[in-house]
Amino acid sequence: MATRNVATVFGGSGFIGRYVVKRLAHKGYVVRVAVRDPEAALFLKPMGAVGQVVPLFASLTNEATVQRAVDGADVVVNCVGILHGDFQAIHAQGAELIGRRAAASGVTRLLHLSAIGAREDAPSKYAATKGMGERLLREAFPGATILRPSLVFGPEDNLFNRFAAMARMLPFMPVICGDTQFQPVYVGDVADAVMAALARPDAAGAGYELGGPRVWSMREILAYVLKETGRSGHRMISIPTGLMRFKAGFLEHLPSPPITRDQLLTLQQDSIVGADMPGLAALDIVATPVELVVPGYLRRFQPGGGRRRVLPEEQAGGVTDLSYQTRD
Repeated sequence: MATRNVATVFGGSGFIGRYVVKRLAHKGYVVRVAVRDPEAALFLKPMGAVGQVVPLFASLTNEATVQRAVDGADVVVNCVGILHGDFQAIHAQGAELIGRRAAASGVTRLLHLSAIGAREDAPSKYAATKGMGERLLREAFPGATILRPSLVFGPEDNLFNRFAAMARMLPFMPVICGDTQFQPVYVGDVADAVMAALARPDAAGAGYELGGPRVWSMREILAYVLKETGRSGHRMISIPTGLMRFKAGFLEHLPSPPITRDQLLTLQQDSIVGADMPGLAALDIVATPVELVVPGYLRRFQPGGGRRRVLPEEQAGGVTDLSYQTRD
C-alpha cells in the first residue's frame, strides 16, 4: 500500500508558514506543523483532509522535540524567524539543529527561509545571526535550499497593516529611515517559491533572493499607505535616526516592542535582490505587484471602514514630507 509523503514545517502557523502549509497540503503531503503553541495552530487543520495537517510541539532550543518533528519526514521547511529575543539561539543554533537532525533522519529536501542582507558581519544581530544560520545549516545539510525574501506583504502582514493602523490613529505619519530601499514580495509568491524549489532537483544546495517587481523607498511605502487609506492629507514627518534610537532603547523592554534598536539597524540597510542572484523568475514565478493585493486589505483602514466614499476634502492637500531641522 502506498504511503503519503510527510512534510514538516517549522513555524508553520506564522505569516509565511501558513501559506506553505496550505500548498503542501494541496500537494497531498501529510503536514506536521512544528510550533511552540500547537493550540494556536489548530486553525490550519481545515487546510487539509481529516488528519492531514497535524500541529505538534517543537522548540528550536529543545533537540528532542526537533528530532521528533523530523523523524520520518521527506521534506522539512524552516520558516522560523524572530524580530526580537535570542537571535543566536533561534536564527543560528536553531537552523543548525534542524539541519543536523534532518540529515541524521534521512530527510530528502530541506528548505530554509532567511532574509536579504543576511551576513555574519551585518550591523544588526537579526541579519548577522541569519547569516550565521545559513552557514551552520549548510555545514550540517549541504543540499539545503535557502530563500532570502525582502519585506513580505500579504493580508496578515505586519508591514502595510501596521502602517495603516498608525495612519488611522495619528494625525501625521512618522518616517524612519525614509531613504532605505526595499523590494516587497507577496507572501503567496514566497510560498510558491518554496514549492517550486522543492520540485526542482537543481535547487538543492542553491540560494535565491525573492523580491517584487518594484523597488520602493520606505518613504514611498508610507505615502502609498496614506493614499490607500484615504489619508493623503496627512503630513509625513521624518524622525532623526538618533532620536528614534533613543526611544527604541526604552521601547525594546516591552513584552512586544513596536521597534528595537536592532530593528532600527536592520531598517537602515537596503533590502533588494542582488543583480547576480537568481530570484522568482529563475523559479518560473511572475512577481505579484503591491498594487494588485494591498488595496484590498487596507480598505478597512479607510474612514468609515471603507464602507463610505472618501470625501474630496479628506484627500486634499496631497502628501507633505516634513523633516526636523536637527541633524543626526
